[in-house]
Amino acid sequence: MGAGGLVGTAWTAGLAAGLRRSGLDPADADLFVGTSAGAITAALLATGRDPDHLATPPRPAGGTPPQVDGRRLGEAFAVLRDAAANPDEARRRVGRIALAAETGPEQAHIDRMHAMIGTDRWPSSRELLIPVTDAETGAQTVFSRTSDAPLAAAVAASTAFPGIYPPITVNGRRYLDGSLHSATNAALATGARTLVVVDPQAHLFPRELLHRELAAAAPHTALTIEPDQASLHAFGPDLNDRTAWAPAYAEGLRQGAETAEEFRLAWKTGADADRD
Repeated sequence: MGAGGLVGTAWTAGLAAGLRRSGLDPADADLFVGTSAGAITAALLATGRDPDHLATPPRPAGGTPPQVDGRRLGEAFAVLRDAAANPDEARRRVGRIALAAETGPEQAHIDRMHAMIGTDRWPSSRELLIPVTDAETGAQTVFSRTSDAPLAAAVAASTAFPGIYPPITVNGRRYLDGSLHSATNAALATGARTLVVVDPQAHLFPRELLHRELAAAAPHTALTIEPDQASLHAFGPDLNDRTAWAPAYAEGLRQGAETAEEFRLAWKTGADADRD
């Protein structure tokens, strides 16, 4: 489940709820990889919670609203859009920008994520992987239930886009958004027989990276679900527009119902391959 800002979170949760209403529960998956916004819905599903919980955006009691540092956000985008930049050095530069940004207290963002996912405990019966980016080195770290990180902090780190949310401290290190390496990190699902990629930002970026990741994961069956034109219209131009949450969720519900048969077939094909 991939990155997509607030509207991507709403759409992905709606998609999952639409599939459930059609008799298909994505929570039955053995493995979840949740990147950035996708980490929220992945954590909900992996811990057995209802994605309808996100029909409206939950807020922590007395919570502090996000404090966006527009100047630093612009600097981060400028670095990330430089096609000539070395990717590793670009991530380190973005990390320095994030550490200098004025985006409010870490705990406020952790509290926001806790309000969304409802728990600090990792699932015991489902594998959940949450990729993040080290703010100092730019390297990828993947949090899981074997990591010494509360679940809400891991989700907060994976959603901490520079200039919007603060880097999150886990065991003395600061971490940033997991999408700085990949919008979906689908390659982390290597070994899966059936791989379903939910990519809310598919319309924004070239597909070459995802194609390479799918080749690396080498599933027997792969299905990619992305927003259609009606969903993109609901998203609007700003992926962090809170007023677009309800329409994005509603379009996710619709696409979940419309995608259900394709999802069912992919699931069945992978299950049949497991029996062969």
